[in-house]
Amino acid sequence: MGRSNRAILIGIIFVMVGLIFIIRLFVLQVIDPSYKYYADNNTQRKITQYPSRGLIYDRKGKLVVSNQPVYDIMVVPREVVAFDTTEFSKALDIPREELVEMLYNVKKAVRARKISGFKPSVFYKQLPASQYASFQEKLYLFKGFFAQRRTVRKYEYPNAAHVFGYVAEVNEQALKRDSYYALGDYTGISGIENSYESFLRGRKGARYVMVDVHGREKGPMRDGRMDTAAVAGKDINLSLDIDLQSYGELLMKNKIGSVIAIEPSSGEILSMVSSPGYDPALLVGRERSKNFPILSNDSLFPLLNRAIMSGYPPGSTFKTVMALIGLQEGVIRPSTTFPCSHGFHARGISVGCHTHRSPLNLIESISNSCNAYYCYTFRAVLDNPLIESPKIGMDKWKEYLNNFGFGNRLNSDFFNENRGFVPGRDYYDRIYNGSWASLTVISLSIGQGELLTTPLQMANMTAAIANKGFYYTPHIIKSIENDSLPARFNEIHYTGIDSIHFEPVIEGMAQAVSGEYGATARIARIPGIEVCGKTGTAQNPHGKDHAIFVAFAPKDNPKIAIAVYVENAGFGASTAAPIASLMIEKYLSESIHPSRTWLEQRILDLDLINNEKQ
Repeated sequence: MGRSNRAILIGIIFVMVGLIFIIRLFVLQVIDPSYKYYADNNTQRKITQYPSRGLIYDRKGKLVVSNQPVYDIMVVPREVVAFDTTEFSKALDIPREELVEMLYNVKKAVRARKISGFKPSVFYKQLPASQYASFQEKLYLFKGFFAQRRTVRKYEYPNAAHVFGYVAEVNEQALKRDSYYALGDYTGISGIENSYESFLRGRKGARYVMVDVHGREKGPMRDGRMDTAAVAGKDINLSLDIDLQSYGELLMKNKIGSVIAIEPSSGEILSMVSSPGYDPALLVGRERSKNFPILSNDSLFPLLNRAIMSGYPPGSTFKTVMALIGLQEGVIRPSTTFPCSHGFHARGISVGCHTHRSPLNLIESISNSCNAYYCYTFRAVLDNPLIESPKIGMDKWKEYLNNFGFGNRLNSDFFNENRGFVPGRDYYDRIYNGSWASLTVISLSIGQGELLTTPLQMANMTAAIANKGFYYTPHIIKSIENDSLPARFNEIHYTGIDSIHFEPVIEGMAQAVSGEYGATARIARIPGIEVCGKTGTAQNPHGKDHAIFVAFAPKDNPKIAIAVYVENAGFGASTAAPIASLMIEKYLSESIHPSRTWLEQRILDLDLINNEKQ
């Protein structure tokens, strides 16, 4: 081989070696940055700074939800070296076998590329601050591990769990829906924590630190110029009165049902009780994973917010709305009387009624809760000779109910509201093949049949009556730090009933409580406070009927409207009316009159859950 050929060959070899080095460097730096990660993690670490969630206060400024520190133990798998697992398990206060399994799961996740071997991942979640203090002293022994501070909720009262909701780790849907979240982040799952998540969560920051070969922090990178501060979530004030809420939950102890109280002039929810409930602290931190399955499998469904999710027939409380529709349609007047012979009887159909004098006018029909009166009224609305057919009458009847907020979500703060159900002509056409009349659906006149409403809708109906024809969307938010409320909470909704028609209905409700004759709710009388109320009984095909009571007070310039449902309690006056009146008195007077402490004690002692089981 000539000298020139050898020179060419040597040149080719150098070029090839150079190309190999270039390609390898390209792979290492661009395609496979693992060495960069490894080098970076040996010298620096990014620590996410989680913001504190906004604080929650009640309407009087009492702190009801705050925060407490916990620590996530993080791991960078490629930095972990052999260590004393017994010592580590003692530091975390977990069995060594559990620790070994956790380490194996980390290795498996790295192999499956579910987590990175070079980036931090959560190894042990939410170590309490009290336990972290001792763990921190030994952390230097475990290379590849470090602690990351974050906060979890602290509930100042063991009440209002359904109102507050709870916070938990984000799922895959949340990760896809909102780029703010990363794996391991937490978000509001239900209640106010969910509805106002965007305000409460704040904004994450980051801290960059230098670390030594043992993973110990040696100081901020570039004097902290790379750091970004976390921004705390916004504080919010609820319209909830925590003292009234606590009292309501006490009254509903050992009972199944709900209590909703609203301020009529604003639509602000004063109390939302769902019973049985639970202590919101049960779903905080590491205890949540243990307690959630227990609550989920409880046969009494304590996680169910009955106030907004349960549908019941409104029973006789619906007679107030039926009277208003009849007055607006002009088929009855306050002086109109109808006979009652222990009920309504026509063409072989009978709707029974309790004993009272007959005939009754409108005011008396409400105070006596006469079924016959509203059967006649309902038929007069549907069979009105001024309209073409009962089906058109049914359309008008349903429109009035929709205007009162029935059959639709009220669009409150709570995303999981039940719509309830208001049947219409299409529904009955399907059932009866188009062949039906007012008598066919006569049970609707007294709030039975297929009609279903939620306790929230019933409280809202009561607020609309108290306001003589309008209501604001019920809501539990009162103010948001440096922000405004959703516009929908300031909108007025009209029922389509002229204000003049509310006078006799309100008087009938007042007579039901304080009247001398036919006062079906006299047990709800409060010294010095004029209460307007209406009892009801919701038929229950699965057992004893449900007790219902709706009321507002005072009669003039009402401050509170309330709806109470107590399942399997029988007549509304037996249990629901006392609970409502005690709640009203507690809110307006802040104490119970000595003449009524016997009634309070009777309700506190009443156990409808355990007695039913015996």
